[in-house]
Amino acid sequence: MIDHFCQGLEYYLVGGAVRDRLLGLEVDERDYVVIGIDANEMLRRGFLPVGKEFPVFLHPQTKDEYALARTERKTAPGYHGFVFHAEPGVTLEQDLERRDLTINALAETADGQIIDPYGGLADLERRWLRHVSPAFSEDPVRILRIARFAARLQGHGFRIAEETLALMRQMVEAGEVDALVPERVWAEIAKVLGEQCSGARLSVFFETLRACGALQRLLPELDRLWGVPQPAKWHPEIDTGVHVMMVLDTAAQLSLRPEIRFAALCHDLGKGTTPPEILPSHHGHEERGVTLLSDLCARLRVPKRFCELARITARFHGKVHKVAELRAATIQDLFDGVDLFRRPERFEQMLTACEADFRGRTGYEERAYPQAALMRRLAQAAAAVNAGEIAQAMSDKALIPKRLREARISAIRLARTDQSTVVGDESV
Repeated sequence: MIDHFCQGLEYYLVGGAVRDRLLGLEVDERDYVVIGIDANEMLRRGFLPVGKEFPVFLHPQTKDEYALARTERKTAPGYHGFVFHAEPGVTLEQDLERRDLTINALAETADGQIIDPYGGLADLERRWLRHVSPAFSEDPVRILRIARFAARLQGHGFRIAEETLALMRQMVEAGEVDALVPERVWAEIAKVLGEQCSGARLSVFFETLRACGALQRLLPELDRLWGVPQPAKWHPEIDTGVHVMMVLDTAAQLSLRPEIRFAALCHDLGKGTTPPEILPSHHGHEERGVTLLSDLCARLRVPKRFCELARITARFHGKVHKVAELRAATIQDLFDGVDLFRRPERFEQMLTACEADFRGRTGYEERAYPQAALMRRLAQAAAAVNAGEIAQAMSDKALIPKRLREARISAIRLARTDQSTVVGDESV
């Protein structure tokens, strides 16, 4: 079918759509670059303007993005310091040169011909993530983007070219990442946490940032976990940073929800501030972790739903692991602390993050986690207590909370006497 809106235009499919099709991956969206015309001509043809900083238009029917070919020039530090130049004289090769990676600097004609001025096809074959030009170093967001691509394409054998990783280190040393605003940092982290590409390994994102020095600048609470020992009896991997990366990848296997993955990532931040004299023990790390998490969330302006789930996971994961050993009153305190009776779905999400923590250890990857089943049964017993009946039976209304708590504790205690789930006592 003839596309009358594009008839006579010189336009090319570019970027991720070309890359993913060549890799055999699902193509979610298609972006095009248009050569040889100006914005007025696009408007005359009926395209809808959406670009704020440079001319980008939506196709009136498909809603695909069509951008005028452009070049850019850095004028100030950070990722905002650019001047864009778009006019009919800008060539396709000039437009592709400003892109970050060679595998993203591919273009495809309407009849399927691939245009590859910077070696992207060879890098796809070699599975290299390599920058197009030295201009890569002008935009610090590209450090986050290449780390994200490394995580997304890990299962397809991609690795960052040594010269590109070296350039990323130079950018960090030059202070480029310090110019990133919190919203942009979180936006890239959120994309990683929401990654659903088959073969992706989320830990690679954070390991890449650590390898180039950016993690220490952006997430120091996480960066300091590497090199911190844990008891080998419970953590054969020993290193806390390694453990947290294993937990993150396990969480990604258990759930597609980015909030759960974030909770897994942040559950052990307190171990980075354990006093050296008590290592490898980490007594009190849960409460220390809650404080560090609050600072991280405030600094990066993390959405509330992420912060809340991560907070209760950091605070209570140790108790969930030891549920079989806890007094009924302590379990009720936990239920109150996670706001179980108003937020049962969040309680379930916490249990998934706790399971990821349990299994994110060397040799524990395939083990069952019966603690979750026991916690659910005890939660159901506590939730089944009829608060309305208790309220009606109490003449002194001020005593209702105390009586309700006692009833729930009794229900928890009774449910435990009929315990059919065997729970191990392996500490984490």
